[in-house]
Amino acid sequence: MKNNINLYIDEFLNYLLIERGLSQNTILAYNKDIIQYSDFLFKNLAITNMKEVKRENIIEFLSNLYDLNMQSKTISRKISAIKMFHKFLFLNHYLKENVSVFIEQPKIKKTIPTVLSLQEINDLLASFPENDILSLRNKTMVELMYSTGLRVSELVKLNIEDIHFSMGFLKCNGKGSKERIVPIGEKALKILKKYLNTAREKLNINYDNQILFLNREGMRISRQGFWKVLKEHAAMINLSKNISPHKLRHSFATHLLEKNVDIRFIQELLGHSDISSTQIYTHVNSKKLNEVVERYHPRGKVEGDKNEL
Repeated sequence: MKNNINLYIDEFLNYLLIERGLSQNTILAYNKDIIQYSDFLFKNLAITNMKEVKRENIIEFLSNLYDLNMQSKTISRKISAIKMFHKFLFLNHYLKENVSVFIEQPKIKKTIPTVLSLQEINDLLASFPENDILSLRNKTMVELMYSTGLRVSELVKLNIEDIHFSMGFLKCNGKGSKERIVPIGEKALKILKKYLNTAREKLNINYDNQILFLNREGMRISRQGFWKVLKEHAAMINLSKNISPHKLRHSFATHLLEKNVDIRFIQELLGHSDISSTQIYTHVNSKKLNEVVERYHPRGKVEGDKNEL
């Protein structure tokens, strides 16, 4: 009977891909979540048929996740997967009732993202020599990511035809296959041209005419490959912050906000469908303003234990 649940899962994944048009990364995450959920039902509750599942069984599974000290953000995604799975089964008449309807999402605490200072960005870029083809490729990727605020998944998927040098912009497909146009800074354009004219030609051992960033095997570089590069160079410059490709994106948005760029423009550049996702950067900016006031304002600090009353 466990195989029946697996068949449901296979159909569900096809539904996510074909009808919902979700990204491959989201589908893989949902697949992992639903398999974990079905395994719990089978191993802990001896449930072999989705028709046997009750609302309290879902709550038992979620309670187990909380017992494992799983982050609210991760649990929230798993709940989304479960609710979508049960809705799919109900709409396709595999179940007579959607028992997940009244399952609520946990409140997610929004953490303020860590960003690199402009000096740290400059130090990171300076750690890449331009006389080596892989280093030039890596520097180009960092410069382009910081210049545009792309997600790392968007960066590695870029093709040559997505870059429009004469107009100074690139075209990328973001979450949900939403296409957007992003301007490229002059420094990024300059090093991108150098990479294309020198390094890429030598990396292109498979004679590919589309992939922008190639690895040493002449294939498209992976997100993990780029992350590894960043980690290595962060260690080289003794950067204490735990760097990741996403922190370059955070830094791009924060530095624009510090220059008083309108938040709706930043939202457009980042490809956020909801401005609430962009507003997290206003908290970063507010934190910096508090530090400035505390450090420089004549009444920003309390000196000693003077009692003015």
